[in-house]
Amino acid sequence: MNNGTMQPKCMKCGRTLTYDEIGCHKKMINRGATEFFCLTCLAEHIHVTEDRLRERIEHFRKTGCLLFQ
Repeated sequence: MNNGTMQPKCMKCGRTLTYDEIGCHKKMINRGATEFFCLTCLAEHIHVTEDRLRERIEHFRKTGCLLFQ
């Protein structure tokens, strides 16, 4: 069922984003962002590996950051 809202897509490659990808972009780039990179494009943009970003997501989640479920 479509309630009229579109799922956010990566501003570079167009892939549908996960909640964690949006949170990671907000945490690493800009908390007030309205457009986001997927994990692959974010890793490329900030010159780190996707695995490193996944490690950071887990760290932020464990420390209680509300940007991550």
